Amino acid sequence: MDIFNAFDFSILDFIYQSIRCAFLDPIMWALSMFANKGIGWLALGVILLIPKKTRPAALAGILAIGLGFAIGELGIKHFVCRVRPYDQYEQFHNAVMPFTLNAGTEHSFSFPSGHTSCSFAAAVCAFKINKKCGIITLIVAALIGFSRLYNYVHFPTDVIAGAILGTLCGLLMVFIFRKFSLDDKLRRIGRKH
Repeated sequence: MDIFNAFDFSILDFIYQSIRCAFLDPIMWALSMFANKGIGWLALGVILLIPKKTRPAALAGILAIGLGFAIGELGIKHFVCRVRPYDQYEQFHNAVMPFTLNAGTEHSFSFPSGHTSCSFAAAVCAFKINKKCGIITLIVAALIGFSRLYNYVHFPTDVIAGAILGTLCGLLMVFIFRKFSLDDKLRRIGRKH
């Protein structure tokens, strides 16, 4: 575990010392808030359920977010019980943390990152169903994952695990949608015959 902590803290410390700045603080805060409890992605998904063209990706994304939440937030986090980096800082560095948190404290365990999981679940569904939209959502998902490091509320390994979990949930939903031709069925809803 010390090897993982050394790796994780070396990246977090690099971000704090070399990248963190007043210009990026509100941007990274906003990215984290968008994905908080998946609410931004879910709201976007509900809006995208309306047009027939985006309906399959939206529903697949919503379901993938829900699956990732069930596995990560309700399962893995309570099994692993990893403490957040800001709570381990003083013990690992033998010093008082020299900065304040950009996004406040969290009340759940750290591993895996739920923000990153829901972001990649939604982005992978968007990408697999619509490449143009998917590229943008994948970039946003990666930025949200980075924001969790920038805001010092997750370790890099938490974010990597969240990205993997979200990607797998997204791929599973896309597979189910294609296996049962749900894409076409969803697009036909509301069509006059």
